[in-house]
Amino acid sequence: VQLQASGGGLVQTGGSLGLSCAASGDTASNYALAWFRQAPGKEREFVAAIGWSGSIQFYADFVKGRFTISRDNAKITAYLQMNSLKSEDTAVYYCAASLTILKMKSGAADYWGQGTQVTVSS
Repeated sequence: VQLQASGGGLVQTGGSLGLSCAASGDTASNYALAWFRQAPGKEREFVAAIGWSGSIQFYADFVKGRFTISRDNAKITAYLQMNSLKSEDTAVYYCAASLTILKMKSGAADYWGQGTQVTVSS
């Protein structure tokens, strides 16, 4: 499975930004997709995950109510809509895939995409 993340950029505090993660490969549609992030000097952390059908989602507590994960299985693409952004959301965001969504909720994944930078300025 190959993952291509896009959509990062610079946004002001309180603003919104959307990320996309396009998955490809013969079995890509069977995979749960997730977003992680890593801020400078910090460890990578789980942000949100969505199951292969889209019916199950998990969120880290610090993004609940602000971020929404979704997916389009026709395009095998996951999206992360980020609203009410805070300076502490500044990080490199990575998309990931796993056959087991709970694996990603625990911080691991089978495949990783390249990161996309999100910078929230005050």
